[in-house]
Amino acid sequence: MTRPRAIRGDDLRRALAQEAARLMFEHGVVDYGFAKRKAAERLGVGEHAALPKNAEIDAALAEYQRLFALDTHDDTLNEQRHVALEAMRVLADFEPRLVGPVLLGTATPHQDIALHVFSETPEAVSLCLLDARITYKVSEQRIKMSADRVLNYPSVVFERHGFDVQATIFPSDGIRQSPLSPSDGRPMRRATLAEVTSLLAASRL
Repeated sequence: MTRPRAIRGDDLRRALAQEAARLMFEHGVVDYGFAKRKAAERLGVGEHAALPKNAEIDAALAEYQRLFALDTHDDTLNEQRHVALEAMRVLADFEPRLVGPVLLGTATPHQDIALHVFSETPEAVSLCLLDARITYKVSEQRIKMSADRVLNYPSVVFERHGFDVQATIFPSDGIRQSPLSPSDGRPMRRATLAEVTSLLAASRL
């Protein structure tokens, strides 16, 4: 008697993950929690249902891109990575790292290009952008560093070739510890300028 209920539960989680992924790709939703709640609402699921994990949504998003956006996803992703590389070159003095969906290959056309940069003074990053004649906005990011430690970090947001770039500014020693990924809770993968260059070179092969 318990096995059928488990199967139905798995099917429901999968359906919710697929709907959340569709919302993220088609409507530009970037917040996992909002995507889950909206998916549950659209499928008529009660608030006590077991919602999918963020990693399940990422897997569903990758599947959605393979099924429905194969012709455009690779081109858009390469364009986002080229923009990331250009931004990293501008911010080269701050040891920039590419993070998030653009690095992992699951980015939608609506997502920001996320960078981590490292400086003891956020003003130095701002001055670098001013010197490059790049208009920016100052923002703030809540970053999960460990299971029980969430910190606020300054960031700058600027537009390049139709994409928004968000560079979160960590202290110089922040390069030693990656924050936790919102997808799977593991240390976030960070890619250097050289690694992004190699990633783009490999995509042309």
